[in-house]
Amino acid sequence: LCIFSSLQLVSLLLIGIAAWGIGFGLISSFRVVGVVIAVGVFLFFIALVGLIGAVKHHQVLLFFYMIILLLVFIVQFSVSCACLALNEEQQSELLEVGWSNTNSARTDIERNLNCCGFRVFYANETCAADCLRTLHCRPCAPIMEEYSGMVLRFVGGIGLFFSFTEILGVWLTYRYRNQKDPRANPSAFI
Repeated sequence: LCIFSSLQLVSLLLIGIAAWGIGFGLISSFRVVGVVIAVGVFLFFIALVGLIGAVKHHQVLLFFYMIILLLVFIVQFSVSCACLALNEEQQSELLEVGWSNTNSARTDIERNLNCCGFRVFYANETCAADCLRTLHCRPCAPIMEEYSGMVLRFVGGIGLFFSFTEILGVWLTYRYRNQKDPRANPSAFI
């Protein structure tokens, strides 16, 4: 039951962090927040299925929970390893692609990091940063590159930790699922 409650805790944290980001104006992209909330809701329902399956010793629900948790483990482990394996050049390329493909993220970054432009800021471009008033703005790429390595290591490490708790959950679910149900024949356990 501890594995189910930890998965519920992670799902509620995802939903809460997304709501916090929107509430404080740190994130204005509703697509990003929508995806994070959808993943949180999905994990919450999967944890609920596992919890109900464990309480009722329902073989089908436990099997469904085990398979979904194994798939979540594979995805989360892969993404965590990718976060930890990116070198500085790959991080820079990834940041540049993200910068050029999203306007809302660009606006959020300029406003929150108080910078303008990716590598160079041209006078005819728009910028949401406060530094534009003083005309003393730094480009955003060096600031983002400074934080990106730290964030990727943090996210990769946390993801790796939780992916191993998920594989532990798969193993425990498998073990619990193969136990005899004490309600089926109580005299067998006396």
